[in-house]
Amino acid sequence: MAADHLSIDEFFTKLSSLLDAHRASTHGSVFLTQKRLSHSSSSSSSAPTSAPFPDLDVSSPLPILIRVSNGKSKRNRSAKVKISTVVQPDEIEGFFVRYAEVMKAGTPMLKKRDRSGRKKAVKAKKKQKVDGGGEKK
Repeated sequence: MAADHLSIDEFFTKLSSLLDAHRASTHGSVFLTQKRLSHSSSSSSSAPTSAPFPDLDVSSPLPILIRVSNGKSKRNRSAKVKISTVVQPDEIEGFFVRYAEVMKAGTPMLKKRDRSGRKKAVKAKKKQKVDGGGEKK
């Protein structure tokens, strides 16, 4: 499984190209996931511990697995892109700085949600509550 993971530089290159491809299209999704890699399964199965969650009591930081997928369904597997990399604990800070730069550059079309309608509804409800409460005397 470790052979499938890219180096950090290759990961950012492929992530940039994936984001550029989605920027050119009118719609699409890119799924980003990250999780902590736990101890190898061979060591945990050979020595059962009394603790219910042995991964919570670790003596040293664990690496992080970062995955990116373009979210294509099973029907369109040939177009599905899946990339992943493993980030060691001493590289995490530098990785996330670069990760943030790539994500900001790759998602310029994102905009803040328009919540003006929601704010108007809340104000109207408050006004109705205040006016309604005064008339019931």
